[in-house]
This record gives sequence, structure tokens and C-alpha cells, in this order.
Amino acid sequence: MTLSMTGFARRESRTEVGALAWEVRTVNHRYLEVALRLPDELRAAESELRELVGQRLARGKVDATLRREGGGRAGSLVVDEELAREVAAAARRIATVAGGAETPSAFDLLRWPGVASVAAPDPASLVGAARELLVATLDELLANRRREGAKLAAAIDERARALRSLVAAQRCRAPELAAAFRARLGARVAELGASLDPQRLEQEVVLLAAKGDVAEELDRLDAHLDELAQTLARSEPVGRKLDFLLQEFNREANTFGSKAQDPASTKVAVEMKVLIEQMREQVQNLE
Repeated sequence: MTLSMTGFARRESRTEVGALAWEVRTVNHRYLEVALRLPDELRAAESELRELVGQRLARGKVDATLRREGGGRAGSLVVDEELAREVAAAARRIATVAGGAETPSAFDLLRWPGVASVAAPDPASLVGAARELLVATLDELLANRRREGAKLAAAIDERARALRSLVAAQRCRAPELAAAFRARLGARVAELGASLDPQRLEQEVVLLAAKGDVAEELDRLDAHLDELAQTLARSEPVGRKLDFLLQEFNREANTFGSKAQDPASTKVAVEMKVLIEQMREQVQNLE
């Protein structure tokens, strides 16, 4: 199954450590490059989360962001009762000195710095929740990349079939090209008003045909097309292999074009290279 390197996924979850949201974007890249943006309290888990991404993705530039959003409890409320008693006692003493000044209420005491605070969530729970949500986000991302990869594979296959048709048509033209060589050479001899031994004429035709013989290039293109179809059917990442394979396609098409000895063959060579370039553009986005 082919996978595109381009994709996006976002997943949210409300947990006991608060509301979490992962966003993961990927684009094509020669290697796997992961950029993580995490809350400060999760910096220590960056290596673990980066490794998790590497286990699921093989290639691409990955931009993954985790946000802790409002709407969930980040931890329990902790009250320093000893400090609150000290503040209240101090307030009463000051009220006596001040001649009956108003003493602080319970809410006034809670607002005093250090009296009330929210306990930080358990780091292990936070990491576990972030990891679990990241797995779900990567599952969604892979599903999106799989759908896009199927479209890319279909586009590549369509152009591969067109290229195979060109190869087959050119192979059928081989006898026609040999006859054309013979006719051109005979016409040239006639123009010069020279006479040429039929056996010698046939030898020259054979030499010209040998120089323009593209059977080997056509055979290799057919073999590359077979390998392309087999590679697209594999389950592991195939983008890099297909990239190398298309370099071989291009090499054979260039050799075919250099041997072309008639306008029709030259046109076929151009059409081949256009199809190969279109396939290469699609392959650049495959994992």
C-alpha cells in the first residue's frame, strides 16, 4: 500500500490532566525530519514522543504540536492551612492595633499568595495521556496519507500503462523502420546516379538498422515497467526505490531518443520522457 508524505490530522481529548490537542502536519522530504512543539511540562518526554513518531512514519517532514487547552482540570486545589492561620492571626493583630479594622474573609485568605494553589498533574499521567492521544492522531494521519497515496499510485499506473503502449507500438514498427532505411538508401543512390551491388546495398541497410536498433532499450523499459507495478503493490515504503527506478526509465528513454532516425520515433521519445517526468513528480510525494 503506497503512502503519501503529505497529510494532516488533529485530535482532541479531555483527560484527568486537562484538555489536550495534537496537530500533526507532514510534507514530502528526502528523509524523516520531526519537529515537536510541546508544553514546558512535557519537555522531558520529547525523546519518547519523537521515537513514537519515528516508529509510525518512515519519510517526510513532520510538524507535530501538542497544546493543553482550557476546559479541563489540570490538578487538584491545594490549601496551605498553616499559612492561612498565620495570615488570619496577623490580620486580627493588625485589626486590634488599628482599632477594630475589618478582618479578612475566607476568600481574602484564599487570594493571599501561597495560601491556595493548583497542584501540578502527575507527570507520568500527563505523558501517558499525551502519548495515547498522539497514537490516535498518527492513526488518523496514516489513514489520510493512505488515501492520498492510493490516488498517487493510480496516477502513476495510468501513465505507466500509456508508456507501455508506446513501447509496444514502437516495437511493432521495427520492420517498417528497416524498410524505410532501405528505401531511403536506394533513393539516395539513385539521386547520385550511381549503381550499387544489391548485396552491398543490403549490407548498408543492415548497418543503418543496427545503429538505430532500439530493441534493447524497449526490452529494458518493459522490464522497468514490470518492476514498477510490483513495487507499487508492496506494503512497505516504496518512494525512494521508485525514484531510483525512474532514473533508469529516463536513461533508457534518452538512449532511445538518441537512436531515433525518423520524426515519428523522435516524437515517441518526447512522449516517453513527458510520461516519465509526470510519474517522477508523483513519486516525489510517496513515502
